[in-house]
Amino acid sequence: MTGLGILMARFETKQISIAFTRFIQPMAVGFIAYGAYSIGIRTVTRPRAFILMVLAAVASYFIKTPVVFPIILIIAGCITAFNYKAHPREPKKKFNVAWSNLLLWVGVLIFAAVLGSLTKSRPEFLPIRLFENFYRNGSLVFGGGQVLTPLLYTEFVQYAPKQYLTSEEFLSGYALVQGLPGPVFSFSSFIGALSMREFGTGGEIFGAIMSAAGVFLPGTFLIFFMIRVWDSLKSFRAIRASLEGILAANAGLVAAASILLFQPLIRNQPLENILLYAVFTLVTFVLIAFTKIPSWAIIAAGLLLGFIL
Repeated sequence: MTGLGILMARFETKQISIAFTRFIQPMAVGFIAYGAYSIGIRTVTRPRAFILMVLAAVASYFIKTPVVFPIILIIAGCITAFNYKAHPREPKKKFNVAWSNLLLWVGVLIFAAVLGSLTKSRPEFLPIRLFENFYRNGSLVFGGGQVLTPLLYTEFVQYAPKQYLTSEEFLSGYALVQGLPGPVFSFSSFIGALSMREFGTGGEIFGAIMSAAGVFLPGTFLIFFMIRVWDSLKSFRAIRASLEGILAANAGLVAAASILLFQPLIRNQPLENILLYAVFTLVTFVLIAFTKIPSWAIIAAGLLLGFIL
């Protein structure tokens, strides 16, 4: 993904068209829509959860700032936590946790946030801000890698002070990562490389490394913390009840992201292009949801068609 990010930056420098990615961009929206569907089908089983999903989608659609995501998750979790009486009691378990791992996670988060704030006006410190951005977003992921999509889109495409990537670049990269083995989180290195395009190949590689480190570190710290404490935490009914709201809100965030990402594709486009992109999005969704065709084959077909046409 780092290599693909560098390659796309070179296309821009040499004014080479990336029109061959025009079909994989709506296909990426299909992947995101499937992500919302897969989260929703597992977690939205009650009217209350459905309402929270819709409200989360509406809020994230209209409020285009990164700070809205943790607020939505906290509010949704608190709302369903009040329904704790619907969950059976479990015997309380003694906490036996290496709290140093939690403190390390929080400490790095605070340190990166402060350092990023102090250096935000200095372009040479962009890798530090990339690390902070991805570390913060990586700390908010509940329910799978697809949940990272709306966070990153708002952070790096929509948020006015940054806008490091265009919608087309973002969608192309998200589609390409679906065709590669490994986690969706490796998309971070693509974003990091493109964000540092003004600093040459060395800067792009460094930006990719800092971005990947930022997004993977929170999970690493939390695994060593949560794997020991989760059995104790889930004995509390309020904790178990809060997950319903958090996961429902996640489904709404990803659903809203699919709409937000589709809109730039059809803006100022003739009707035939709008219909064509809608068909590619829908067909991709159907192929992922109801067939066993691998993701890489779907993306490869879209790229091949882009080259031919």
